[in-house]
Amino acid sequence: MSSRTADPDEAPRLDTSVAHRARVWDWWLGGKDNFHVDRVAGARVKEIFPEVVAVARADREFLARVVRFLVDAGVRQFLDIGTGLPRADNTHSLAQRHAPESRVVYVDNDPLVLVHARALLTGGPEGAIDYIDADVRNPDRILHAAQATLNFSEPVGVLMLGVLNFVLDDTEAHRVVHGLMNAVSSGSYLAVTHPTHELGGDANREAMKYWNAHATPPIRTRGGNEIRRLIDDLTILDPGLVSCARWRNDADAPSVPQYAAVCRKP
Repeated sequence: MSSRTADPDEAPRLDTSVAHRARVWDWWLGGKDNFHVDRVAGARVKEIFPEVVAVARADREFLARVVRFLVDAGVRQFLDIGTGLPRADNTHSLAQRHAPESRVVYVDNDPLVLVHARALLTGGPEGAIDYIDADVRNPDRILHAAQATLNFSEPVGVLMLGVLNFVLDDTEAHRVVHGLMNAVSSGSYLAVTHPTHELGGDANREAMKYWNAHATPPIRTRGGNEIRRLIDDLTILDPGLVSCARWRNDADAPSVPQYAAVCRKP
């Protein structure tokens, strides 16, 4: 069964016959919002690339660290693109724990995510939460809808964790990043994570080849230099582009083949 690239403006439909990235990711993290087809694909990817579960966990732990970092930097608005299925440690709960007035907009285009998000993503009375059903490749649509909740004249923390790897073309990925960051104010931040064949991730190539033949949406790795080119107009903060497990974490934290960077818009 082969995957196809979805039309960014096409309304998504729940298809339980094909493994989907949000549900497989949920299974790797120990969740229950997945189907048999997701578990089969997830198990096969794990067989090819055993580090994938460690990658999923490290990526989630990075989210907690980066949200706390952004809150400490004064950010009170978050645009979380490719949010995935809700868990206990979502962006709004992390942000509002330290800054109850935080405003968070989630973006995803998986129909199961949409159902769970609207049911479970509730915050405190001081802040605000919204959910946008949109594809990352349509930044204009995302920005237009997000303006109902976020004020783009004030700094925004844009989160793109494990999502640019689904934008296969480098030129399009660059357009997406710059379309989003051009719309937000100076002093805004971009946090990205991205799977790689570097950092010990050689098996990622074979795992993604299997994924692209049996699951959706199609995915790719990028090397460090390729990722840097996607964020070339932004200032990458210390410690630079590193394994997400090592970003502002214990020095002896095991590295995983998932790059992370936090950038600031000058």
